[in-house]
Amino acid sequence: MRKALTLTAVALTTSLALGGATTAFAAGTPTPAPSPTASTHPAASARVELPSSPVKPGDAISVTVTAPAGSANLAVSSAALGGVRLTPGKDGSWSGTATVADVKDGSYGVSLTGSAPDGTKLQATAQLTVKKGDAPKPPTPASSSLRLSTDFGRPGDKVTVTVKTTAKDVKDAYVKSAAFAGGRVDLKNDGHGTFTGTATVAKDARTGYYGVDAFAGGKKFDTVKFSVEAKANPDVKPAPLKPAPLKPSEHKTPKGSVNTGQAPADA
Repeated sequence: MRKALTLTAVALTTSLALGGATTAFAAGTPTPAPSPTASTHPAASARVELPSSPVKPGDAISVTVTAPAGSANLAVSSAALGGVRLTPGKDGSWSGTATVADVKDGSYGVSLTGSAPDGTKLQATAQLTVKKGDAPKPPTPASSSLRLSTDFGRPGDKVTVTVKTTAKDVKDAYVKSAAFAGGRVDLKNDGHGTFTGTATVAKDARTGYYGVDAFAGGKKFDTVKFSVEAKANPDVKPAPLKPAPLKPSEHKTPKGSVNTGQAPADA
């Protein structure tokens, strides 16, 4: 009986010992460390700043980056920007300039990447709005035009004047110029927007340049230059020259005669 108790006690003791050893081993087994996956810093630790107002293609803009001091491999990229070269400043700031690319109007993402001093990745984004300036409007074609058959004339010359207009309800057209006789030349309407007439260069017009103002519907719409070259009046004849009287010293006595001051006697 004693032997049986002994065996039973040994078995129990062994079992307890084994159980204690098993429990101790299980509790002391190290837990595997998490895999060193790359992490990013909070958004507040990295930031890229751009102009908030719209920019145009070709504009040079400033780019400012804020990140932990000692960060490396910082790069800014965007489809709306050319290469951005950052220069380190103080207190964890970087600055640079970039040229806006020739892209369509819209909002474009700008990405910042890099590495923090502890090796973790830095990421930040921003938005850049591109808006091209309004395209220059083509000049509005003039509704009326003026044409002279010549831009040069002499007093008495004839000049054909033509005014064409697309303006509605224009019933009269004329030109004014000090170069033309009467100063004003009224033009005749053909009923289809074309007015014609003949101007005569004024006889008393002097050599020089004159402006020709054109009017359609009572409104002046153009001024052109007209030059005049005056000429001498061919109808004016120079006055005949009168011989000047001879001085006494210029009188000559014919040879073989005596100057008595009397007429010679009849033979």
